[in-house]
Amino acid sequence: MIDEALREFLRRRAGDRCEYCRLPQHAVDGRFHVEHVVAQQHRLDDGLPNLALACARCNLQKGTNLASVDPVTGEIVLIFNPRVDKWGEHFAFRGSEIRGLTPNGRATVRLLQMNARHRVELRSSLLAAGNF
Repeated sequence: MIDEALREFLRRRAGDRCEYCRLPQHAVDGRFHVEHVVAQQHRLDDGLPNLALACARCNLQKGTNLASVDPVTGEIVLIFNPRVDKWGEHFAFRGSEIRGLTPNGRATVRLLQMNARHRVELRSSLLAAGNF
């Protein structure tokens, strides 16, 4: 169980955005999840270096995965780790779509389905309103 003080620290650290898709918390109903970067089944670790703020969609799509397949090379690669990787090195926005810049970024975009139609539409409407 994550206490409110820890949740608030994680929310501030993440800038009130999903650390994977960068969706702002205000754009969705319900609170973002406190996500284990390396799932507890792999490592029982509730420490700050293993916790991230994630929207429900990214958290549920990620599940316990640590790796996925780069759709360009077909190689199995580690997915993006918000505690050690820099978002801007692995991803870029192209309009309201998220583009993977590296094998890890591309694999993460695919695994988390970051460009699912409703996600792109949500980002598009947020951009149009100046809220993204």
